[in-house]
Amino acid sequence: MLDHIGITVADFDRSLRFYTDVLAPLGYDIVMQVTPEMTGTDARHAGFGKDGKPDFWIGTGGEPTRHGLHLAFAAADRAAVDAFHAAARAAGARDNGAPGLRPHYHPNYYGAFVIDPDGHNIEAVCHKPA
Repeated sequence: MLDHIGITVADFDRSLRFYTDVLAPLGYDIVMQVTPEMTGTDARHAGFGKDGKPDFWIGTGGEPTRHGLHLAFAAADRAAVDAFHAAARAAGARDNGAPGLRPHYHPNYYGAFVIDPDGHNIEAVCHKPA
């Protein structure tokens, strides 16, 4: 349904470091950056994804996205969910739900939740059996 999503962040450099560290265990990396020189404004943007396609964007150039946004990133397996959570905590995220099963969603729903530097609820989830 969605091709990509973007959020406006309060501190671009802080969020760039945070998401670079946090998304690496899930296999996502920075695949594109848009500089102020490219846009003719003072806005900066970075797109994270796999195989050269940015799916998740952070950027400046407006009011930061309101607190309370929830983003869930797909993880290949449960170990990647665990690694995401550990990387997020090491990068300064606040725990919002340790890695584990959430059977109230479905029997194989394995997720972990953290709060990012702008107050958003960020999740990694695997839907596969162990």
